[in-house]
Amino acid sequence: MGASPHRLIAMLYQGARQAVALARMHLQQGNVAARGDAIGKAIRIVESGLQTSLNRDAGGEIAARLDALYAYIGRRLLEANAQASDAMLVEVDGLLATLEEAWTGIGPEVARMAAQQAADVAR
Repeated sequence: MGASPHRLIAMLYQGARQAVALARMHLQQGNVAARGDAIGKAIRIVESGLQTSLNRDAGGEIAARLDALYAYIGRRLLEANAQASDAMLVEVDGLLATLEEAWTGIGPEVARMAAQQAADVAR
C-alpha cells in the first residue's frame, strides 16, 4: 500500500526543505554548482510537485493563495541562487516550514473525513 495523498504532500514539503538546507550548506562552503543543483531541486519540488498538485477548482481562494505563494517561493529561490543569498534561503525555509506544519496539523482531520466518506459509501 502506498502513501496517502496527504502523506505525499508532506513528503514534498520535507524534500523541498531538505534541498534548501543542502543549498545553504553548499552556499556556506562556496560550492556554487552544488548550490545551484540543490536550489534547482527545491524549485522542481515546489513547481512540479506542490504547485501542480493544487486543485484550483475545488480549492477556491485557498488554492489561489497557495499558488501565488508557491510562485513567490520559486522566484525567491531563483534570486537566492543568483545573489548567493543565505537570507533568502532562510526566508524560503521558514515559509515551507510554516506550510508543512499547517499541512501536518490538518492530517488527523483529513483522515477522519476519509474514514467518514468510506463509511458512507459502504452503507
